[in-house]
Amino acid sequence: MLTARTSLGVVFFPAFDWGISPTHPEREERLLYTQDQFKEEGLFDVCGIDEYSPQVGSLADVERVHFCVPDAGRICGASHLVSLGGAIRAGELVFSGEKEKALALVRPPGHHAMKVVHGNRGFCDVNITAIMVEYLREKYGPMRVAIIDTDCHHSDGISDVYWNDPDTLLISLHQDPRTIFPGTGLPMELGGPTALGANINIPLPPGTGDRGYLYAVENVVLPILDRFKPDLVVNAAGQDSHFSDPLTNMNLTSRGYAEITRALGAKLTVLEGGYAIHGALPYTNLAIALALGGLNGNGVAEPGLTPNILRLGQIVSDEVEKVCELVLDLALDPPRASLKGDFVDGWYMRTKDIYYD
Repeated sequence: MLTARTSLGVVFFPAFDWGISPTHPEREERLLYTQDQFKEEGLFDVCGIDEYSPQVGSLADVERVHFCVPDAGRICGASHLVSLGGAIRAGELVFSGEKEKALALVRPPGHHAMKVVHGNRGFCDVNITAIMVEYLREKYGPMRVAIIDTDCHHSDGISDVYWNDPDTLLISLHQDPRTIFPGTGLPMELGGPTALGANINIPLPPGTGDRGYLYAVENVVLPILDRFKPDLVVNAAGQDSHFSDPLTNMNLTSRGYAEITRALGAKLTVLEGGYAIHGALPYTNLAIALALGGLNGNGVAEPGLTPNILRLGQIVSDEVEKVCELVLDLALDPPRASLKGDFVDGWYMRTKDIYYD
């Protein structure tokens, strides 16, 4: 019998009863094909990899992170409480010592939900990754947490929640915000006055694939992680940077996701975006799960994978290197001039535009 080198708990919740519309990109099929793939490939026959049901979160869990308008009960449906409860269950599996790592494959996602919540933005209502982190801090005590967001869209919600928290490092790798929603996530957005340099954005040019992402991870993410010395590393694992995703313009493959997962070494991984429900998610989810279990996921090959997709053009390659050099310089020596706000009567105030779906 195949045995995982690292024990892994997979929390699964496809949210059958929640959807924006039957044809919306964020619908229940996002995870149903993954469920079939895991069964067909025998993932849970691997010794040390087990499936778990989510627990149901509470409105108190939500209010630990968010100010909800008009209130948390109006913002959250049952599926949101189970989705965030699934992320919390993943955290409990690791912190209780039952598993070494955990993967929460849950929906609805959450990384666009900001500190103050008025409704749905970017398919997100409440920030399930932040809610999980704050639950763990409440139960297990203070800790330095690094959240690495690999979703193709800027992690603006997690950024907003932790904008002024020096004990939470957010690194967001995303498609250049000048080309995609939500239009934020430039390198100079470095955090608030008490957490300057703890909010790191790596905007990558359209067309970036496996080699470009791994270059950014190895040359920017890992050095910053080493400097921050977190007690916990969390991967907010959006999978919409896949070459077949209908909403984005990147070129990652399932093998690339596996390599990124291995490099980050996160204890907890929470699903965010990813909307190629046939050609990407079943394969990327499987590759990530294998990598978390310490197994080789290089044999996972999705439909449509060609040698051209694996090539990184010189123009894109040059831009990736240029961006990474800039981001690392800013992270190591964040300029006070990057603070986009003013001090008024002892308070730091900034103005921003927020768009809702």
